[in-house]
Amino acid sequence: MQLIILDRDGVINYDSDDYIKSVDEWIALPGALDAIARLSRAGWTVAVATNQSGLARGYYTVPVLESMHQVLRDAVQQRGGHLGLITYCPHGPDDHCSCRKPLPGLLEQVAQHYQTPLDGVWFVGDSLRDLQAAVAVNAQPVLVCTGKGELTRAQAVPSNTLIFADLSAVADQLLS
Repeated sequence: MQLIILDRDGVINYDSDDYIKSVDEWIALPGALDAIARLSRAGWTVAVATNQSGLARGYYTVPVLESMHQVLRDAVQQRGGHLGLITYCPHGPDDHCSCRKPLPGLLEQVAQHYQTPLDGVWFVGDSLRDLQAAVAVNAQPVLVCTGKGELTRAQAVPSNTLIFADLSAVADQLLS
């Protein structure tokens, strides 16, 4: 199985420090949906692992989040692709869960769902938390410079981190 795991906010859609709280606020980044569809059409399984602490903070509800994810799925399908499992952490930073990145819980859920090890699987994110979660499960950390990626790039990132301009460039690399 060719598996790639993506963070959501800042990788697939625009991020906001005020949180993405509605379907109307969920806006895909240029080229991101096409990148997912291209990977899917080429045989890749594309999964998503995303922290969604806005749930714990009461900014939106699970049905609203699921509606955002349905918009994402529909948009990928309209481009001839398929989006696989979407896992999310509904907890806040002080909830002491095992799923909130940088902890590995979300990625472990993906591994369990697909019954596959994550050694070397690309995990694409825009934050240090994403990269640290990848390292925790021996996945390949991949940083995109969209979202908070440029700020993250200026930090000390794991030494084996691959860096790309955006999700489209990641797809180009994997499909070349």
